[in-house]
Amino acid sequence: MNLSLKIWRQASPDAPGGFKTYEARNVSPEASFLEMLDELNERLNSEGEEPIAFDHDCREGICGMCGVMINGNPHGPQDGTATCQLHMRKFSDGDSITIEPWRATALPVIRDLVVDRTAFDRIIEAGGYISVNTGAAPDANIIAIPKEAAEASMDAASCIGCAACVAACPNSAANLFAAAKISHLSLLPQGQPERWSRVVAMVETMEEYFGSCTNHGECETACPKNISIDFIAMMNRDFIKAQFKNFVRIGQ
Repeated sequence: MNLSLKIWRQASPDAPGGFKTYEARNVSPEASFLEMLDELNERLNSEGEEPIAFDHDCREGICGMCGVMINGNPHGPQDGTATCQLHMRKFSDGDSITIEPWRATALPVIRDLVVDRTAFDRIIEAGGYISVNTGAAPDANIIAIPKEAAEASMDAASCIGCAACVAACPNSAANLFAAAKISHLSLLPQGQPERWSRVVAMVETMEEYFGSCTNHGECETACPKNISIDFIAMMNRDFIKAQFKNFVRIGQ
């Protein structure tokens, strides 16, 4: 396959950026999208040009490090797939592909396709730790958890924090990310002691950095793990309940 790649280049956060076009020749349809970028970078290195910076780690759709806009779609044209899992067979010979970083004020570009996702870390930090000592696996397994709750918790916990939801949202909201991180603990017995203080702390921290959710649903479509926006509704309900429960607790 021969492709034309229009890639965003930006030397530093304060430097002006712009698109630059590269020709990718003899790309294997079985290569992953990141392997295609690896081959391009090898060529750029051999030609004495600065390689393209992009985030990656596990390349198995687990770590959430990868993630770019591909022809205007977070992670590319294949649903339920992280950038590292996308293969070039999803494109056709002669295609022109535009590749750019996530676009959101809370996710500033560090260099080329790499963005700073520190704002996500702040939300997680606000949630703190659970105080329940779960012990070793056999001890944890004696806690009775309804099958539906366990499955829903696992669905929420599948969030890899890639920020595709923010990039897809017209408001640059992070509600799907925050809801997933809040819900996977709120659904389990171990997460109950700090449930109400946790949701308030994480939502308020999220609102410091990101826009507001107006139910466009783009986040669910862009999510490589197909996390449902039902978790946003769950988070909103818990946040409203927490206002009363935390008030009563303080009054006591």
